[in-house]
Amino acid sequence: MATAPRNTSRKSARRSATGPTHPVDELLPIPKLALYGFQHVLAFYAAAVIVPVLLGNALGLSRQELVHLINADLLTCGVASIVQALGVGKIGARLPLVQGVTFTAVSPMIAIGVGAGGGTAGLLVVYGAVITAGLATFAFAPLFSKLVKYFPPVVIGTILTIIGITLIPVALQDAAGGAHLIGTPAYGSPKNLAYAAGTLLFVLLLARVGKPLLSSLAVLLGLVAGTTVAWMCGDVDLAAVGRADWFGVTTPFHYGMPRFELLPIAAMLVVMLITMVETTGDVYAIGEITRKKVDADTVARALRADGAATVLGGVLNSFPYVAFAENIGLVRMSRVMSRYVVVAAGLFMVVLGLLPKAGSLVASVPHPVLGGAAVSMFGIVAAVGVQILGKADLREERNTLILAVSLGAALLPSTVTPFFDRMPEDVRAVLDSGITLGALTAISLNLLFNVFTSRSTMEIDWDDIEDGDSGPPAPGLGATAH
Repeated sequence: MATAPRNTSRKSARRSATGPTHPVDELLPIPKLALYGFQHVLAFYAAAVIVPVLLGNALGLSRQELVHLINADLLTCGVASIVQALGVGKIGARLPLVQGVTFTAVSPMIAIGVGAGGGTAGLLVVYGAVITAGLATFAFAPLFSKLVKYFPPVVIGTILTIIGITLIPVALQDAAGGAHLIGTPAYGSPKNLAYAAGTLLFVLLLARVGKPLLSSLAVLLGLVAGTTVAWMCGDVDLAAVGRADWFGVTTPFHYGMPRFELLPIAAMLVVMLITMVETTGDVYAIGEITRKKVDADTVARALRADGAATVLGGVLNSFPYVAFAENIGLVRMSRVMSRYVVVAAGLFMVVLGLLPKAGSLVASVPHPVLGGAAVSMFGIVAAVGVQILGKADLREERNTLILAVSLGAALLPSTVTPFFDRMPEDVRAVLDSGITLGALTAISLNLLFNVFTSRSTMEIDWDDIEDGDSGPPAPGLGATAH
């Protein structure tokens, strides 16, 4: 009597072991892996390279240094995506999540780098903060996966709206010709604005009338079209592309050993706090799309992958990483759920990261063309924030105050610049960023109004936000604040 259940149990175990494989864990034939993986790269590419280009331009890096940043970014994106999808021990969600540099870090990194003197000297302070924040993210991941309830829609929506509003001026500055032209007749010239407006209109046209796949590539195709027109008009110099090497390896600490300074580290910790919330939402969204169970352990493994990728980014001359929602939209649209497709995409990105010619080609995109495309991407970030705020009860006075005061704080650095100019450089590196100041305000006010006063917080319905009733933002135009 006692042995029968054991035998039955063994038979059941054998049947379940030979049962159908979950679509997430399905290993497709190599040709399909290559095709679907390359599609992920195309949907991801424009958003992946825009952060190093924006930061490099703002810090006044040379073209060669900018090319190195782009290649380092692509290489690290590839490695990070492979780890997140394939999984290494307790690191990686083992879901089809593509990793990329977060938009959230753009403004704070520019503030940190410029405050440290710009150029490669500024990068060293940025990398010190990035490495430290990555280590903190890795260590804090298990605890944070249990604290999501303290980040209700009013906080997340406010932060994403602030990110979009703060980054749009950066895009507009590029649309006018770039920060390096400020004070010259070329800044804001009709030609520069025409390139930017033409690129933006082309992106919008593809998003409006294109088929789903074409729409998902709208930003990338807009960059290609805008650069091609500028080249035909003689405003793109491709000579540097011909001089660039075909193969190059990103070396650790290429610009020198990082500098670890307290206040820049504090600013980057706030950035990573925001990205942890983003990744949590993306994990639940991809779990809903693929019908794969997601629990606190899955979230913790995904956040560890973010932390590990961010540390690797700081070592290999790149930046903080987050799960990309654009590619989640592609998974839903294509219905190809295998995580091994993302592994294939990661391998493609690693290869691209070893090709300086590819990085040099990206670096040749004119500032106005880049600015026109970036306006659409950063505007969508703000729009997603407004969408999430729609899930908060803004008739409640406390929620309204959180939004109102946080928006005011976010606009302070760009409005009252003399106030921040009088601050010590280290303090300015933290507070002279609308994203950091606004996010800190939103988080602090929510704790004051809704947590410490024992009011129940409204938890985020991740499925509604990422896979919601009103439909997702247009794929390829930037679904969240990366």
